[in-house]
Amino acid sequence: MRRARTVLALVGAAGAATSAFSTLKSARGKNDKLALVNAAASILVAITGAALAVRGLRKDGKA
Repeated sequence: MRRARTVLALVGAAGAATSAFSTLKSARGKNDKLALVNAAASILVAITGAALAVRGLRKDGKA
């Protein structure tokens, strides 16, 4: 059960990264600096979430 939750967290982080990159592309096109900052922060959150999920998978497998 724990492993399934960790995999879902990894999938969620990938979805968040996709959304953040889409927002980044849109903000760059509109030259909206505030949206650029928001997109950059969202990318960092997605990376952190993915790193936590990977760490959880490694701990679950005792690697």
